[in-house]
Amino acid sequence: MTFNFHRTLLAATLVLSFGLAMPAFSAEPHKLIQADAEQYKADALKLLERLVNIDSGSGYEPGLTQVRDIAVDELKQLGFSIELVPDAAANNSHVIATLKGTGKAKILLMAHMDTVFKEGSAAERPFHIKDGRAYGPGVMDDKGGIVAGIYALKVLKNQNFKDYAQITFLLDASEETGSDAATDLIKKTAKAHDVTLNLEPGRPADGLVVWRKGSATAVVEVKGKAAHAGVAPELGRNAAMEVAHQILQLGKLGDEEKKTTINFTVLKAGDRTNVIPDQAIAKADVRAALPEEFDRIEKDLARVSANKLIPETEVKTTLQRGLPPMPQTPESDKLVAIAQGIYGELGRKLTIEGSGGAADASLSAGVGTPTLDGFGIVGGNIHTSEEYAEVESVAPRIYLLSRMIMELSRR
Repeated sequence: MTFNFHRTLLAATLVLSFGLAMPAFSAEPHKLIQADAEQYKADALKLLERLVNIDSGSGYEPGLTQVRDIAVDELKQLGFSIELVPDAAANNSHVIATLKGTGKAKILLMAHMDTVFKEGSAAERPFHIKDGRAYGPGVMDDKGGIVAGIYALKVLKNQNFKDYAQITFLLDASEETGSDAATDLIKKTAKAHDVTLNLEPGRPADGLVVWRKGSATAVVEVKGKAAHAGVAPELGRNAAMEVAHQILQLGKLGDEEKKTTINFTVLKAGDRTNVIPDQAIAKADVRAALPEEFDRIEKDLARVSANKLIPETEVKTTLQRGLPPMPQTPESDKLVAIAQGIYGELGRKLTIEGSGGAADASLSAGVGTPTLDGFGIVGGNIHTSEEYAEVESVAPRIYLLSRMIMELSRR
């Protein structure tokens, strides 16, 4: 009892400083919202099945179009106006759906339509439920997020809730790979809103994401000299050997204390066993929680790579920057307090976590819009063939998002 009192008091204090009216947290859930969320569970799972059974890997136009059209149709039925934003790099269009209300708050919801899975994955591993978990390509990243968003909005429509100025639902067609057009669109849209709720998957322990690492790709290019590998290998300058040396030394540039990692994941060199390769390239996934770490990594790549194993080879390093870090801030902590109070209405507890994965939330947070992530369906084994979504998280997550929108509308 004492713990619950102090938790509610803390939430109220933070919410008032965020500029919101007092949230209606209580020991009891909002009965009508809870009933609707439970009622929609079966329908939400049916929509999830439809989406999962469509291949929509990044850049796969037919599948992305199918997913987009299904989502757009659902949003139109909810009264949203739709704008399609073409993006050649994504090989599709992003969606900006807007719904006007009668209040003051402008709330941005974000999810993405693309997955990391190749064409044919849906046929190989169609949607199915086993032991309380739903499986299939993209089931939680991020088709579960699209479903959670749509059904939370259905719940609000049932209650005739319009106390917001505007709800915008942005559906990104290229989150997994990124694009300049998507980046610009998200930044521009987020700037025009008071708060962003990103519908990436809920963490396996039933959590939200309050910080994320930024991403970059380190590229190491080596130029050597070709020679016959059996007759005169000494006349060559082995680019494969040099890039291997560079991988070993550059792979140590991470900083555990600062949560910076560098992991080489792509290596290409040569195409014939009897020829000393004259070209090689290696790429590394770089993640950092602190933006200045990318500057440090970039400088250290050039400095350390000057130490070569094979004389007379040329080594060039570059750092291709992706999404920026999403830091934990006082504003995001206030959003956490609201979300925890809402989940407490159901007798549930949210875990609050960080993530090494980059996401569109970083772009929203980067322009100064208070942002909280992980409002999708809870799941795990992300980006693997064993990716799953917890069936029993569907209704609670619909409730959480519905109530979050209600509380954020109290501005």
